[in-house]
Amino acid sequence: MQKLEVTGGKKLEGEVTISGAKNSSLPILISSLLTDQKLVLHNIPHLNDVSSMITLLRELNVDITMHENISLTTQADNVTSWTAPYDIVRTMRASIMVIAPCLARFGKAIVSLPGGCLIGSRPIDMHLSGLEAMGAKCFIKEGYIHCSAPKGLKGATVSFDNKTVTGTENILMAATLAKGTTTIKNAACEPEIVDLANCLIKMGAQIQGQGTETIQVDGVKKLGGAEHTIMPDRIESGTFLAAATATRGHIRIKNTNHKYLKNVISKLKLAGAEITCKEDWIELDMKGKRPKAVNIKTAPYPKFPTDMQAQFMAINSIADGNSKVQETVFENRFMHIDEMKRMGADITIDNNCAFIKGVKSLSGAEVIASDLRASASLIISALVAEGTSNINRVYHIDRGYEFIEEKMQRLGANIVRKID
Repeated sequence: MQKLEVTGGKKLEGEVTISGAKNSSLPILISSLLTDQKLVLHNIPHLNDVSSMITLLRELNVDITMHENISLTTQADNVTSWTAPYDIVRTMRASIMVIAPCLARFGKAIVSLPGGCLIGSRPIDMHLSGLEAMGAKCFIKEGYIHCSAPKGLKGATVSFDNKTVTGTENILMAATLAKGTTTIKNAACEPEIVDLANCLIKMGAQIQGQGTETIQVDGVKKLGGAEHTIMPDRIESGTFLAAATATRGHIRIKNTNHKYLKNVISKLKLAGAEITCKEDWIELDMKGKRPKAVNIKTAPYPKFPTDMQAQFMAINSIADGNSKVQETVFENRFMHIDEMKRMGADITIDNNCAFIKGVKSLSGAEVIASDLRASASLIISALVAEGTSNINRVYHIDRGYEFIEEKMQRLGANIVRKID
């Protein structure tokens, strides 16, 4: 079992390059099933989730060629299976999106109920009801979702009761090859959805309104090949900025886009950070000062991202003042709090709100990561703690952060990976 050993007390200083976005890479890789032509993708991050997705696509007989410069080529011209098995899907929720392109192109799909981080209920009923509105027949049997559309999918109006990123992406991909026009209402607006739509448009899809709450897709008979570069990972960007804020450091992150981080940057400025943004880099300087406590409330994009909640809680735990963190997206995303309290954080929970009293210092401890973003918060906490911390179940962080200990080391962090 691997773990990260972190000895705190050092400011993060220097430059770090942000990787391609996990949450763009996964649906765009899946979109390769929509065409029998080559899809060339650049800026693909080396992550466990990406490796799992490649394994899944190869299970369906998609040909994937890896290149040296974080690029790959896919070609799904000889797909021989429409079944996504449990042993792959259980580790990665994004696998649910295999349903859409398989239904749209082949008229059938069998996908295991998905896994991923245990951060709360993320029901698939909105996915299935949307596909059923487009003519699919869906049922669940023995842990597998069975969908069929022997006559093909047809355009429809799909209105989501709640914002759903993967649901929006699923219906978006399905609609590209459906007969007629599909309108997605109350669509999620995340930049990763825009990135997926832009790639699909390069493949020949007719899409309008991506990035807004209403997306319109005019189905086409066939999609072709394309070349696309994955957008930078905005959550990795935010995580490094949060870590520099907590450690009173001074860093510049490269290959990023500040436009997707407006709410995060605004809160970091309230915490005392001096921030300069240019087209593809962000510089943050705490001038050696202790951060100030800031209140946050998570909500779907473009508001404050739930994927940055845990990292800001780490900042608030050692900040000057008291703060309130309200989680409105997932009901079980406070599991990192008990581990942070082991390190000396003063946090109480009342329903979906956490109340933090900033302390001057934390202490190193043995902690367990419960999910991907919780892992990041524990690393940040360990970076500011006195003494050494061991962060166990590091496989969570490998799902979404590329070479995180190497990147942290380049910024001066005392962090190493060890095997028990």
